[in-house]
Amino acid sequence: MQTTEEANLETARAYLRAVEGGATGEALARWFTPDVVQEEFPNRLMPTGARRGLRELLDGAERGQTVVRAQRYEVLSAVASGDKVALEVQWTGTLAVPLGSLAAGDDMRARFGVFLDFRDGRIAAQRNYDCFDPF
Repeated sequence: MQTTEEANLETARAYLRAVEGGATGEALARWFTPDVVQEEFPNRLMPTGARRGLRELLDGAERGQTVVRAQRYEVLSAVASGDKVALEVQWTGTLAVPLGSLAAGDDMRARFGVFLDFRDGRIAAQRNYDCFDPF
C-alpha cells in the first residue's frame, strides 16, 4: 500500500509532467483544489511576486503558451512529509518570443524551489521560489 508521502510525490511529478506537456483548462485544473492559492515570490520576471487563485492559474497557463513554445521540468530532488512536498526543479523553456537578451527559439533556464500542500490528493497551495539564469 502506498503511503501518503509516496502518493503526493507521485502526484507532484505527474503534475509537472502535465504542465510540461502544455496542460490548460480542465486538464490543468484537475490537479488543484477549487480554493488553491499559488504564490510566486519576487523574481526577475515578477519583481513584486504574485498571488493567484485557480482562475488566475488557468489564465496564466493560457498566456504562457504564447511566450514559451516548449518547456521541460527536471526534478533534481524531492522530499515529502505528510501532506507537504518540496521539489528542487531545473526548468528549461524554449521561447516563442524574444525576452531580454534571448531571441525567439532560445532556451531560458531557471532553478525552482516548489513547495506544495496537498488536500485529498490535490494541490491546495503552491509556493514558487524561481531563480532565473541571466537573460
